[in-house]
Amino acid sequence: MQTSNRLFDDLAKVASGAATAFTGVREELDGLVRAQIERYMSDLAVITREEFEAVQETAANARAEQEKLEKRVAELEAKLATKPKRRSRAAKTETPDATSS
Repeated sequence: MQTSNRLFDDLAKVASGAATAFTGVREELDGLVRAQIERYMSDLAVITREEFEAVQETAANARAEQEKLEKRVAELEAKLATKPKRRSRAAKTETPDATSS
């Protein structure tokens, strides 16, 4: 009976050692796979989520500013369209005969 207990103890130690070794191998493989994926991602010039969100916010701000400026230009053009056109000083001093020669 003592021998079978000893055999089971030895098998348990081997299994425990193997589990520890497999855990180390798995962690090593995880690290290698992660490094490989990061290398491929950097080669593809993929941006991070934070960078994307920052650019998206900048684009939204630029769009809002553009819309504000478009509205202002439209208002200024409307003001110019309602004002009577003034003749320039050069046009006032010139005579019609002087411009035809």
